[in-house]
Amino acid sequence: MSRIRAFFGVLVLLAAVPGPARPDDVQALLRKADAHRLADGAMVVDTQVETFKSGALDKERRYQVYVRPGRRSLVLSRSPVEKGQKVLMLGDDFWMILPSSQRPIRIAPAQKLLGDAAAGDVATMAWADDYEGTVAGEELVDGLPCLRLDLTARRRGVTYARVELWIGRSDARPVQANLYVASDKLAKQATFALERADGRLQVASMTLVDQIQVNRKTVITYLSRRPRALPDEFFNPMFLARNEPKE
Repeated sequence: MSRIRAFFGVLVLLAAVPGPARPDDVQALLRKADAHRLADGAMVVDTQVETFKSGALDKERRYQVYVRPGRRSLVLSRSPVEKGQKVLMLGDDFWMILPSSQRPIRIAPAQKLLGDAAAGDVATMAWADDYEGTVAGEELVDGLPCLRLDLTARRRGVTYARVELWIGRSDARPVQANLYVASDKLAKQATFALERADGRLQVASMTLVDQIQVNRKTVITYLSRRPRALPDEFFNPMFLARNEPKE
């Protein structure tokens, strides 16, 4: 009888150990994680970016981010010091439009907007489109059972070549991430704060801690999200250089 109990005990332990997830399983997990950052459809996200040095506030900027399905985003600066500055993302292509120039400037998604906030950090809010990977294991993060995903970029035009992402096991909420550049150097560590809004749990802010320059961090706060679609022409870099979107 004791051998039977021991045998069933081993079966229970084996069942608790996660097996390798299929690629479609990982993509489903990423879509669930993305849903905590952005709802379906076109919308505008009012965004605040703050940089800190040695714990003290250094700079603050405001942006409006217009997001459309299909990896299209338009970032408009709403701070006086950057008045008229725009960043456009169309798939893997990024442009910066400056008020003093009539020609869009090609930039990389890792181009800094402010502090550790890259253009890609502000313009993109979805992992499922940009990454693929595996479930590497399960860990407790601040007492929350999490899955750890090892992700690699599906294309070259993304901000980070590799991401280690921890998501809640029960609901796939983003918890924390290690963000690596192309040289496989750890550039930033991200943590996510969530709150309940509009009847669902949403990411309220993302904190990026610089792993290269000490005592520096950037906090990206999502002040509001609301449905809003811009006309197609505002996702044309040449048209955007000559025109200013209006609310």
